[in-house]
Amino acid sequence: MSGSGSPGVRHTAPGARIAVVAASWHDAVIDGLIAGAQRAAQAAQAEVEVFRVPGSFELPVACRRAADHFDAVVALGVIIRGGTPHFEFVAGGVTYGLTEVSVQTGVPIGFGVLTCDTDEQALDRAGLPGSSEDKGAEAVDAVVGTLAALTRISADRAPYAGFTGGSR
Repeated sequence: MSGSGSPGVRHTAPGARIAVVAASWHDAVIDGLIAGAQRAAQAAQAEVEVFRVPGSFELPVACRRAADHFDAVVALGVIIRGGTPHFEFVAGGVTYGLTEVSVQTGVPIGFGVLTCDTDEQALDRAGLPGSSEDKGAEAVDAVVGTLAALTRISADRAPYAGFTGGSR
């Protein structure tokens, strides 16, 4: 099971603004992912606003725009393997695009994009009654934990005493 070994540490982010950007394909799965994300945001004391895009391929551009206006962004989508290479192109493009958004903006992006072989696998990860995992909630937990880490990294600290300027 892919959920084994997940971190047990939960952080809070009172007042943090989180955008949840969700694809529109596979309604039952996406609705479960959104509900899980909303539950986790509430538990973290964060505010959440949901935006819908047509499909998973549109997630990176919408997340890029959201990164300008929110403390963190969560991308939710479902990509089911079919009989053509479409799965690989979309999954790879979305993963690369979301990584670029996060690295270029410095805004944490929660990766809640399911890449599954079957509809049943997606439903099992959607946080629905009977599901074994809740990837929507996990994606929010990840951005809240990352916000906590970034806050610690950015905290005012005394500069390294041996540094005198120039390049290291």
